[in-house]
Amino acid sequence: MLLTGFVPQKTLKNSICCRGTALHSGQPVTLTFHPAAADAGIVFRRSDRNGAALPADWRYVRESALCTTVDDGDGLSVATIEHVMAALAGLEIDNVVIELDGPEAPVMDGSAAPFIFLLECAGIVTQHAPRRAIEVLKPVRVGDGEKSAALLPGDSLTINLTIDFAARAIRRQTMRWQFDPESFRREIAPARTFGFLEEIDALRAAGLARGGGMDNAIVIGDGRVLNRDGLRFPDEFVRHKVLDAVGDLYLAGAPIIGTFTGFRSGHAVNRQLLEALFAERSAFRLVPMQSIDDCGAEWQDQLRASA
Repeated sequence: MLLTGFVPQKTLKNSICCRGTALHSGQPVTLTFHPAAADAGIVFRRSDRNGAALPADWRYVRESALCTTVDDGDGLSVATIEHVMAALAGLEIDNVVIELDGPEAPVMDGSAAPFIFLLECAGIVTQHAPRRAIEVLKPVRVGDGEKSAALLPGDSLTINLTIDFAARAIRRQTMRWQFDPESFRREIAPARTFGFLEEIDALRAAGLARGGGMDNAIVIGDGRVLNRDGLRFPDEFVRHKVLDAVGDLYLAGAPIIGTFTGFRSGHAVNRQLLEALFAERSAFRLVPMQSIDDCGAEWQDQLRASA
């Protein structure tokens, strides 16, 4: 039973599905969100693999080009999960089963907005279990001079992100954003992924971006945006990188309380940062979504034991 004063976990009221194209394989895929029990977490299930399941967990993330992929090391994987994870993080959904009939999530329009729409149509309900968060207690850093990321103590999830591209349509863009579900819906979720026209042939030869196009990505050629309708935001590029960071960080298994700072960081660096955080036990603690100091000693012990 949920203790008074604690933020409850959330799941979906109903199942809901969509069908789209996978960004990299170019194959059609159906994705269905299902409700899940309290404390079940976020789980991917492959209906084309007899219902085999994979947790949405940083420990299952493997190196993959241009996307985030979870893999059990035995041939079961789900790719391009970052936009789905960002939508779940943005709506503060803790428990859900994500069923797919293929090895890659659909790209939809290249943003998290279609997934936000689906999840809200399914309905979001609270559960009789307290929501927990990962509180950053001391700085953790990874990267080198070209790409880097850090997690620092803070009162809520705040993202400070800088990108730097040679293309004149992008150049250097910086965004500071503090997590808020409504702000996520309006300011972050609609930002689309992007790619460069001159790289497309090489990417497709490598089996990537075969489902990409101007209907699901911002395409840049000769230093300018080629999409007829232009950008959704003047700084849509850095907003999408914030979206990616929100999705990747949710693979921690719970929302993070702290400040993320990234410089030209991407999926690989984000994963390295979570690995570094959890490698140092004194760098974090698991807390209910209310100050742990407001809890009784027995509840504090239970939370620390489960961390």
